[in-house]
Amino acid sequence: MTARLLDGTATARSIKSELAIRVDALRARGTVPGLATVLVGHDPGSQWYVGGKHKDCAEVGIASIRCDLPDSATQAEVEAVIDELNTNNQVTGFIVQLPLPRHLDTDAILERVDPKKDADGLHPMNLGRLVNRASGPITSPLPCTPLGVIELVQRHGISWNGLNVVVIGRGITVGRPIGSLLTRKEINATVTLTHTGTQNLADHLRAADVIVAAAGSPSIVTAANVKPGAIVLDVGVSRVTNPDGTTRIAGDVDDDVRDIAAWVSPNPGGVGPMTRALLLQNIVEMAERSLKP
Repeated sequence: MTARLLDGTATARSIKSELAIRVDALRARGTVPGLATVLVGHDPGSQWYVGGKHKDCAEVGIASIRCDLPDSATQAEVEAVIDELNTNNQVTGFIVQLPLPRHLDTDAILERVDPKKDADGLHPMNLGRLVNRASGPITSPLPCTPLGVIELVQRHGISWNGLNVVVIGRGITVGRPIGSLLTRKEINATVTLTHTGTQNLADHLRAADVIVAAAGSPSIVTAANVKPGAIVLDVGVSRVTNPDGTTRIAGDVDDDVRDIAAWVSPNPGGVGPMTRALLLQNIVEMAERSLKP
């Protein structure tokens, strides 16, 4: 068996084409959606990722504002930027790029974001709405990466209904919120969340119809612990050192998984582009909701 690829790049391109039409409709009604980013420090991965978000905005017609701060920025300085964006009428929503430098209080900074402008869907109020509402519409931003995972699978003609999903990693961006999304009645999957304290991880993985690997641990998922015909989504990102001293980005899923799984998301080119596309979708939906009486 050779796995088919869940092509996030092509799928994100389709989503952005759809969003461009919606942005044009908003402009015709006098509204220009705007995304702002807050980046603290000079992490190459974060800089690349933020740059990609602004490029995506330009592609679909969303205005964008970039707020870059040095590694030495204080808690008060970062919070002042957030306060300004909360009141800026040109900003529909914004994100604080994670991870932040260790001297900053990440929880306090994320909670300072106006929930109505929380483009990442990670504010406690928005996460609370997600947890509370197992069915029906949610009129607040949803977490981009978990939503991207779900959309990537669905847009390849696969239903989540009834599938046994094992998630590796309990981080706030993926592991914690994705279970709330997948167990909503319209998705209807069954979810097991695993982490560093999980015993017999391989047994959980071998029983899974779908594996969502978001641990940030290179090659934690190998062919030996994947059920034949499973769907495997590689979300984790790590930087590893090559024998010649150079570095490269690595995912959580080993290449040999493609010999046994039915579907695999590449990394890069899988969930990453979907996260960026769903961030734009959040912005567009926030702008559309602002026009409703």
